[in-house]
Amino acid sequence: MQFIDLKKQQDKIRDSLDSRIKDVLDNGQYILGKEVNSLEEKLSKFADVKYSIGCSNGTDALILALMALDIGPGDGVITVPFTYIATLEAIVSIGATPVLVDVYDSTFNINPEEVEKTIRNSNVKIKAIMPVDLFGLPARYRMINEIAKKYDIKVIGDAAQSFGASINNQCVGSFADITTTSFFPAKPLGCYGDGGAVFTNSKNLSNKLKSLRVHGKGIDKYDNINVGLNSRLDTLQAAILLEKLKIFPNEIDVRNEIANYYREKLSKLPLKFQVIPKKYKSVYAQFSILFETGDKRDTVQNKLSENGIPSVIYYRIPCHLQSGYSFLGYKENDFPISEKLSERILSLPMHPYLKKNEIDKICHSIEKCLL
Repeated sequence: MQFIDLKKQQDKIRDSLDSRIKDVLDNGQYILGKEVNSLEEKLSKFADVKYSIGCSNGTDALILALMALDIGPGDGVITVPFTYIATLEAIVSIGATPVLVDVYDSTFNINPEEVEKTIRNSNVKIKAIMPVDLFGLPARYRMINEIAKKYDIKVIGDAAQSFGASINNQCVGSFADITTTSFFPAKPLGCYGDGGAVFTNSKNLSNKLKSLRVHGKGIDKYDNINVGLNSRLDTLQAAILLEKLKIFPNEIDVRNEIANYYREKLSKLPLKFQVIPKKYKSVYAQFSILFETGDKRDTVQNKLSENGIPSVIYYRIPCHLQSGYSFLGYKENDFPISEKLSERILSLPMHPYLKKNEIDKICHSIEKCLL
């Protein structure tokens, strides 16, 4: 059993993938070829957002977004400790300071009430809020945007796990001033290497982002009008994503069907699930369960492993307790909900090609440990 089965997906689209890749090889435009432009157009249409800018990976997407908003040394960016370290890494890499707030114990996403308190009490100038759409579920952007407008700050959506998700049938990509995503192979929409994208409805921001991703170029690469990065999405990855995007809407629906089946099968056990609010649709980058104690989590994970079932802990150490980020000055018990989640959460196999009998085996293994 695979935690994420990319081979089954590839088997489904192999012929069209081979054709796309052959076109790139025949054409020879390996950097920013026509497939990149085509992908950007299709991503914009999919997300109903005006501008999509491909880049080399999801971390760079965050860095580009921060740079486009002129955020740098002395500025604070509010985000969460319960996320992959790339969220904080991007902020630190441009000289800004991550200012952390805790998450909800229901959705595992940023708590806007804590955001406003932090803005009022922070000793650094807050320039942006960076919500993380954890496990594929969008954050509460309406409330976040209201707070951002009140304090005249920007919102950068970290949608590395949530591209394809929606609120009230509005797709992730247009909820924030800038939204970023990742096309790492394990993401719901992933390529076969590194890749990312940035979304905005602002023409000025789009133009600046396109400059920043190519060393800050102006008219050409020898006319540099910004200090930028080398962060282009290569053409082969764009070609692969074009084929994957064709089957992506159906895969999102299947992910939700699988998640609902998991919930039904595990509903009588002493477990909690990520709450999906009404009118929100997750892409279920992960399907995670929360145990009453860390010991029970570890017992179940060991039993799953014995039965040949993979599972992953996202995230075993919250960001504020990572040794590389001790300079931020946070300590244990500063963010109790994030710490509780790290101690008790476990993610189960999740992909659109997971069969019911495989889910039954997973759930039966968990049941034997808890009942």
